[in-house]
Amino acid sequence: MRRNLAARIGVWSAHHRKTAILGWLLFVVLAAGIGGASGMVEMTNAENGAGDSARAEKILSDAGLSHRAGELVMVSSTEPDGWRTAAKELSAALGRTGEVTGLAAPVPSEDGKEALITFEMKGDPATSADRVQPVLDAVAGVREDRADVTVHQFGEASAGKWLGDLLSEDFKRAEFTAVPLALGILLVAFGAVVAALLPVGLALTACMAAFGLLSLASHQLHLFQTTYSVMFLMGFAVGVDYCLFYLRRERDERAAGRDAETALRIAAATSGRSVLVSGLTVMVAMAGMFLSGLLLFKGFALATIIVVFVAMMGSVTVLPALLSWLGDRIDAGRVPLLNRRDRRGKKESGRVAGRLLRPVLAKPAFFAAASVVVLLVLAAPALHMKTESLGLEKQFGSDSALSVAYRHISETFPGGPAPAQVVVEADDIDAPAVRKALAGFDGVTVHRERDIAEFEVPLPGGKAALAGLREDRLPAAFDGTGARTYVTGEVAGSVDFNDQLKRGIVPVFLFITAVTFLLMLFCFRSYVIAVTSIVLNLLSVAAAYGVMTAVFQHGWGASLIGSEGVGAIESWMPLFVLVVLFGLSMDYHVFVVSRIREAHGRGLSTRAAIDEGIRRTAGAVTGAAVIMVAVFSVFGTLSMQDMQQMGVGLAVAVLLDATIVRMVLLPSVMALLGERNWRTPRGLSRLPEADHGEPEPAAVAAPVMHG
Repeated sequence: MRRNLAARIGVWSAHHRKTAILGWLLFVVLAAGIGGASGMVEMTNAENGAGDSARAEKILSDAGLSHRAGELVMVSSTEPDGWRTAAKELSAALGRTGEVTGLAAPVPSEDGKEALITFEMKGDPATSADRVQPVLDAVAGVREDRADVTVHQFGEASAGKWLGDLLSEDFKRAEFTAVPLALGILLVAFGAVVAALLPVGLALTACMAAFGLLSLASHQLHLFQTTYSVMFLMGFAVGVDYCLFYLRRERDERAAGRDAETALRIAAATSGRSVLVSGLTVMVAMAGMFLSGLLLFKGFALATIIVVFVAMMGSVTVLPALLSWLGDRIDAGRVPLLNRRDRRGKKESGRVAGRLLRPVLAKPAFFAAASVVVLLVLAAPALHMKTESLGLEKQFGSDSALSVAYRHISETFPGGPAPAQVVVEADDIDAPAVRKALAGFDGVTVHRERDIAEFEVPLPGGKAALAGLREDRLPAAFDGTGARTYVTGEVAGSVDFNDQLKRGIVPVFLFITAVTFLLMLFCFRSYVIAVTSIVLNLLSVAAAYGVMTAVFQHGWGASLIGSEGVGAIESWMPLFVLVVLFGLSMDYHVFVVSRIREAHGRGLSTRAAIDEGIRRTAGAVTGAAVIMVAVFSVFGTLSMQDMQQMGVGLAVAVLLDATIVRMVLLPSVMALLGERNWRTPRGLSRLPEADHGEPEPAAVAAPVMHG
């Protein structure tokens, strides 16, 4: 039997372990060091947007007129006219900081009990969060000195400062929680400290190298600020899982009586190949996000592809070298209680799976229908899913200082925190018709050298007010002038981003479904299995969407995870979850169906093959799923709403995929289809079939040439 690519790589690494281990360490150090020195380049507002709002941002950027970081401070007092004195003191304190410009006179509210102070930060808005501390101190000083005064602040710089500090704390918390959690799960799975540390160590070094490579790549493809969190989430979970598959197979072969070298070669030829297939599948599926037309998803795609590729290569290269070097020391640090459980773990997991499968295979129609009903019930809330680009006031709890400030300011001064910014472009901005049209708006700034003008319009009605501005007010004002108007701002950016997502999701969906179909067709030469794979994936995605909508849009059970309903799902979340789940589910699907196909190829009936295949893979699939669910769930506990949605959405999707779908729906559907599962269409009989079975002992024990 000719060894496959994974087997050849594993054998080479085992016989050149010093080169493999030192080469990996050198690669990690160089990638992390050079990437860290280069720094990450974040995308601009124009790059992150779409449509009309992105065009407005680009016009301003090209003209060197990018808007300054604006700030709003609302002052109120329990004393009559007390806000006047407080506002005067605050304005003076803000002026002394030397960091503000455009400080306007306080504007009283309609009832005369509050006043709004507006100003902008000097310098580059991209770095305003780094320079806003003196302003925050000035506001805090007035708040502390006057017991009768209440001060609320909201703006790009202050929110950016708060967000940056929070993201840093959240990322550290996620890392310090996910790593010990995965380590504990692996310790239970293997019963030995060294065996548990190995996957965690490789996953962390893979993430370190990937961080450096992504920083270098960001100079060509600019990234969103949460991309590193997404990379760590995916990279750590996938890296641990890949090592888990490899290490578990090697230990199982040793437990079966094979010598160390033979066990390692079998693991390389079987689990190593599964790792390559799974990794390539995830990367190809992630590439579908490049078709979305949005730079945000291109960054997510690039980050995930890089970290999965690094984790995959580490699993099939340095892991065999480490296993060969450690030998029996892989079981060092054995925990007696856990070790007893580990010795019978494979048999017990197979026995439990067998008991669960018995009624499923006895009544496949009933269990297929029941599992579909359960998934559809979970998916039902998704029919009313609403998406939007969640502003900072929705990203955090309603009791957070940022959200409270936004709510009070927007209620007292409608449209203040999120006005529309209108950009007018004309061949001659001083043409009489254009000047007449501009005269109908307040606060117009004309840039004659660029033939553009800009002004802000409050949007007290949110999206409805924006639609009226774009479709009625601006066209009526500038009709016949020859000027072109573009609207940007928080509300406009969210609307345009969502519109682009609706257009982009179709090509992405077609791409990943086609990739899934072709992969399954290549692996199993069966269009029935290929179609079944897509249908099962879609059911898992729909159920995950439903749970996300119920929890984060409607708030059902959100308090149980320390969150709350915000009335919408983050606009990029549905597409991201769709692509990630389609990629990751192939990990389990190929692993399970390959064993079923192998058993059927030995002459077992389809039902007997299903029983044997699922029992033999139950332990590995369960362990991998538990780790992924645990890591994803950690992100569900973070502060930002989009991180919570991503963590819960992926955790639910993987949990459903590894339980209801793989343990109930898949075996029941395959049992109902019977021999039709393996039908190869005429003309495809010569299609090469991926071999995921166990190599013959004679083949794996063949001598290896050193070179």
